[in-house]
Amino acid sequence: LQIGIGLFAIGLFAAIYHPVGLALVVQGRENTGVPLAVNGIFGNMGVACAALITAVLIDHAGWRSAFIWPGVVSIATGMAYGALLYAGRGAGAEVNHRVGVEMATGTVAMDRRLLGRVFGIIFFSTALEGLIFQSTTFTLPKVFDERLAEVAVSATLVGWYAFVVFAFAAFGQLVVGYLVDRYSIRSVFALVVALQAIFFASMPGLTGWRALAVSMAFMLVVFGQIPINDVLIGRITRSEWRSRVYALCYIVSFSVMASSIP
Repeated sequence: LQIGIGLFAIGLFAAIYHPVGLALVVQGRENTGVPLAVNGIFGNMGVACAALITAVLIDHAGWRSAFIWPGVVSIATGMAYGALLYAGRGAGAEVNHRVGVEMATGTVAMDRRLLGRVFGIIFFSTALEGLIFQSTTFTLPKVFDERLAEVAVSATLVGWYAFVVFAFAAFGQLVVGYLVDRYSIRSVFALVVALQAIFFASMPGLTGWRALAVSMAFMLVVFGQIPINDVLIGRITRSEWRSRVYALCYIVSFSVMASSIP
């Protein structure tokens, strides 16, 4: 019960990041694809490293250290960020002025009917993205355990192969972020989804190194899809509403992700 309450509290405070952090990343920027991609790479590298770091801490310092040390690092990071904000408090008026200008000029004008259709597409694609992302990241180690029996002879090697795939795939966001800053989001999205279908259909029956290669390509485009919706939200929403829209999208995404595991 205590662990459950503690995890709930961690999730409650950590949930602020997506609606607030993403809005900060795109605020005042014309091209948001690459900044969002870089932000996403750090997030996915954290996911890739989490299992390894947790295992090392548990083996060498006990399971409590797996909570204590990440907590210490998080608190220290928050204090450093607070100090940075305090040091730059004199520039607040200038920042507020820029934000006000960006509220009025930094978005794409749409009529209500078209805006409703766009948001419907965003929420639907966000739900599918969350389902695909959670399903693949959760099951990939099990797939490797079955399909890489020739090259992954231990649980440790399975974990390392999964880490390598996730770490490599995280950089797919950078490629997609670059593309959405220069080409139509619709075209980039269609390309990414088509590649997902091709690689997913190619996976059944593969074993060994071929299964590893196709898995890496598939996860590359799965991770690459992540910044597309975030870029689109940044373009069509005004600053005063952006955090709320990001929050709604991630409520949809995380709800679907939670239901995908059972």
